[in-house]
Amino acid sequence: MSLGQGPQQPAAPIGATDQCGTAIFGRAVQSVDDEVARRRFPDRAHARFRRAGGRTAAPGLAASTVRTIGRRHQAILLGWYSAPVQPPGIGRAAAKSVSCFFVVSPKSEDAVLDRRTRLLAAAAVTLERLSDVLKPLGALFGAHGHDLYLVGGSVRDAVLGRLGTDLDFTTDARPEVVQELMRGWADHLWDTGGLAFGTVSASKSGQQLEITTFRSDAYDRVSRNPQVTFGDTLEGDLIRRDFTVNAMAVKIGADGELEFVDPLGGMDALLAGMLDTPAAPHDSFNDDPLRMLRAARFVAQLGFELAPRVRAAITEMAGEIERITAERIRAELDKLIAAAHPIDGINIMCETGLAQLVLPEVPAMKLEIDEHHQHKDVYWHSLTVLEQAIDQEEGDPDLVLRWAALLHDIGKPDTKRNEPGGGVSFHHHEVVGAKMVRKRMRALKYPKQFTEDVARLVFLHLRFHGYGKGQWTDSAVRRYVTDAGELLPRLHKLVRADCTTRNKRRAAALRATYDELEARIARLQEQEDLDRVRPDLDGNSIMELLGLRPGPEVGKAWRYLKELRLDRGPMTREEAEAALREWWKTQG
Repeated sequence: MSLGQGPQQPAAPIGATDQCGTAIFGRAVQSVDDEVARRRFPDRAHARFRRAGGRTAAPGLAASTVRTIGRRHQAILLGWYSAPVQPPGIGRAAAKSVSCFFVVSPKSEDAVLDRRTRLLAAAAVTLERLSDVLKPLGALFGAHGHDLYLVGGSVRDAVLGRLGTDLDFTTDARPEVVQELMRGWADHLWDTGGLAFGTVSASKSGQQLEITTFRSDAYDRVSRNPQVTFGDTLEGDLIRRDFTVNAMAVKIGADGELEFVDPLGGMDALLAGMLDTPAAPHDSFNDDPLRMLRAARFVAQLGFELAPRVRAAITEMAGEIERITAERIRAELDKLIAAAHPIDGINIMCETGLAQLVLPEVPAMKLEIDEHHQHKDVYWHSLTVLEQAIDQEEGDPDLVLRWAALLHDIGKPDTKRNEPGGGVSFHHHEVVGAKMVRKRMRALKYPKQFTEDVARLVFLHLRFHGYGKGQWTDSAVRRYVTDAGELLPRLHKLVRADCTTRNKRRAAALRATYDELEARIARLQEQEDLDRVRPDLDGNSIMELLGLRPGPEVGKAWRYLKELRLDRGPMTREEAEAALREWWKTQG
């Protein structure tokens, strides 16, 4: 099937239909509530758009929820259109809460074929922009009698309109031949250790290329390392890949023509929003158990659902993930947390048993009721906080903030206490939680500074609740800023995200109080440099004044002066010296 450009069709207005009979309609908040309540997001009853780099990102409402709505109406999800107008059939009160409308189409063969055509046409346009790389590369391989295919995630992302600068290819040429062909053509050619696995890495015109010889590997069932065997056919290479949506290919002809090749039904799976494996899932996950975690990651990234047989296999085989190194697990978790829909991926991990093995602190929160009785359990509260933290991001995903939001309450199971009268408390859960964060992240081999940043945010996330109605002294505000340090902007976002009450009056009061705290911080910043609070005397001055040699006494005096600086604010040198002398007299 040629990968050519199809007709471009503009978005239709609300209530209209396109050439395929696609109906465009809106759903009022009340209509969506049943679905949203099932997912425990009562205050997320409408989809919200975020803007990232000028492009519309995924909506806040979980894609699986929208698909559920679509299925009830015998429809498939085609896309999203924001509409500030009031659509027909929706009452005025409800319309105030509606900010997005779902575009659906009847599940007819024509509708599916139409969407397939549109996606392939869009992919052709995307790949045409790379013609200065693809065409000469195809000609180079063709001139030497070899086939070349764009493959895997590169094809999937081209179809979905999210192709980056990393391009994956496969070929019948052996790696030493590929290396020779690329030498002199590529801007850079390097060996990253992949040559033994049949992969040659290069760059050309800003694109990162990986070209791998057809493979038909078997996997060692103990080490999980592939026993590399080069194959002879494209289909043999594709069937060993992780998921069907990653088993599509585009042949780069010697004449520059692009041909879409899909022997395993990857496009059908993509159109259905379904994540399935090319081979039997048990075989695929036995080959590499990390694919189970990758399935959750793709749910988070793409908004797809797991095929029933894939979900069943993961649930049955979850224990195999323990054979995978911590470093590989960490890399997948970061990709999941940084995805557009991390909540969906986390749910998959918890429902299949993966989380109980790689991140057990998260499913453990399902057993805990939060002290305000605002959520069924702390687990759903934490996912809501994660979502609200993401809403405050500017630019790229902030992994430190996202991890802190997800883990901020993991100390609650170990600190739960039933109070007289039926209440529940979690005293000092922030202290316990910070320790648990350090332990888990060390086990997952996270960098030391990253671990400390996440743990610090977890430790500080409750501090604001002692602010009351503004009773903090300036000294307390200084300590809040100093203790947070460079994490203060993230702490602001985490504290605001942690407000998940459905009581609108209480939520407004909390926002107003935090606004007032930030205003106080800003006022103090104008008066003194809160970002660089230091004692008014340095170590040399302390030694000269007290007649000391370098040693622990100097550090003790320095810490006293810093505490004094936090309490009193800026002092003159004379005031600091007088205070230090008085303090020194009390030290015996």
